[in-house]
Amino acid sequence: MAFEETAAELAQNVRSIGFDLDELAAEKKLAIDFVRVERSEIDETGDYDLEGLFIRLGSAIDSIGAKRVVLDTIENLFSGLQNEGILRAELRRLFRWLKDRGVTAVITAERGEGALTRHGLEEYVSDCVLLLDHRMVDQISTRRLRIVKYRGTAHGTNEYPFLIDEDGFSVLPVTSLGLQHHVNHERISTGVPRLDTMLGGQGFYRGSTVLISGTAGTGKTSLSAQFVDAACRRGERSLYFSFEESPGQLIRNMQSIGLDLAQWIKKDLLRFHSSRATLYGLEMHLAIMHKIIHEFQPQVVVIDPVGSLVQAGNRRDAHIMLIRLIDFLKQKGITGILTNLTSGGEAIEKTDVEISSIVDTWLFVRDIELGGERNRALYVLKSRGMAHSNQLREFRLTDHGVDLLDVYLGPEGVLTGSSRLSQETREKAAGLERRREAERRQRDLTRKREALEARITALRKEFAIEQEELAMVGAEEIASEKFVADSREAMARSRRADQSDGIVSTRKQHRSQDGKNTKR
Repeated sequence: MAFEETAAELAQNVRSIGFDLDELAAEKKLAIDFVRVERSEIDETGDYDLEGLFIRLGSAIDSIGAKRVVLDTIENLFSGLQNEGILRAELRRLFRWLKDRGVTAVITAERGEGALTRHGLEEYVSDCVLLLDHRMVDQISTRRLRIVKYRGTAHGTNEYPFLIDEDGFSVLPVTSLGLQHHVNHERISTGVPRLDTMLGGQGFYRGSTVLISGTAGTGKTSLSAQFVDAACRRGERSLYFSFEESPGQLIRNMQSIGLDLAQWIKKDLLRFHSSRATLYGLEMHLAIMHKIIHEFQPQVVVIDPVGSLVQAGNRRDAHIMLIRLIDFLKQKGITGILTNLTSGGEAIEKTDVEISSIVDTWLFVRDIELGGERNRALYVLKSRGMAHSNQLREFRLTDHGVDLLDVYLGPEGVLTGSSRLSQETREKAAGLERRREAERRQRDLTRKREALEARITALRKEFAIEQEELAMVGAEEIASEKFVADSREAMARSRRADQSDGIVSTRKQHRSQDGKNTKR
């Protein structure tokens, strides 16, 4: 029952938020009754009641078997009728009449000065009171809802932002969720093999929150896009909230490092949501994020950068909002990638929105200026639940994505870029020279060994020859002595010498001498 808008006006107005009242009326699920109350057309005399309103409302309820009744808005009765005493009594009777009929009644009223309603009646006779508020802070509007009372139930008492869009109403708690979320032991790749190695060899934990900090131009967005590309290649959905770049700009820029993000959008694995942080208040941003996450059901969510949210409020409010968002992502088991811009003069262990203590993994990228050039470096500040590297790695953006290289540590400190290449060239040249010197020495040693072996061989041959000659001399001497003896004996026979004692004695002496020579 409407007191301000006709059925046609109401149907047209709510069509923009996804409600088709004409269709519901045609299906006998809804009946709209417009009651016109004009003060100029009413004369009040004596006592009266609202029995006619009861009859009209009862007929509408019976026509469709309604279970819910809406009276919008009750102020019109007070503006049309002057006797508030009768009106208050009749409204109490109306509420009791609706309750006796077993229907749920929703009554709208405008807020009064210092009271929930202008006439201060409805909140006392109602079982549940919802207070809607639309406030402006720093030229940014936010709608909020609060449950003032709800009889017979335990209910939240905080304010909750709500969103009105083409899909109707979305309400979410802004208080932080309890720390009872499920812990996942699964590890997922970052898309950068050497970074996986730095993170215990397996990458992040699924459902963890990763913070990437760094100064401007250090590659935070590129590293986030690399993570998104890796997730999409695994067949996982990724949702990218950008507060500084449009989707088209991000897609174009990432093509320069070999990442084709457009293909994942076509496959419905990637969705971008880009807007300036100042477009909404923090609660509205949180409500929109919740809504899109519920719709898209991603496994990875990127927020780039979180520091921009300070523009929609202040640091404290942005900190609280991000804690609520991180708790929501953890409850859903969604891996969160957050980027944060740091200033050159600030401490690296600090973020603008003060969330470094609640993230699970913190990567820091920074510039190293040396030798007239600036180069990027990356290291892991912390990564809970895993053994991680404490080494610095040179961070390069190539035409095939992100790449990490070992830095050179020497007397001059950490060298990257051209300085590293120059040092590597010098080391290679020095190593080559050392190898050449070693090879030269090896050749000299080989020649000396060959010369020594040749000399030994020659000495052995000379010794063998001398040994052979000595043996020949001994044999010749023996042969010569035997020849002389034989010659003497032959000569003696040829002379036919007498067998005298002298001759016999001489022969014995010769034979004895031959025996001695033979023994020798």
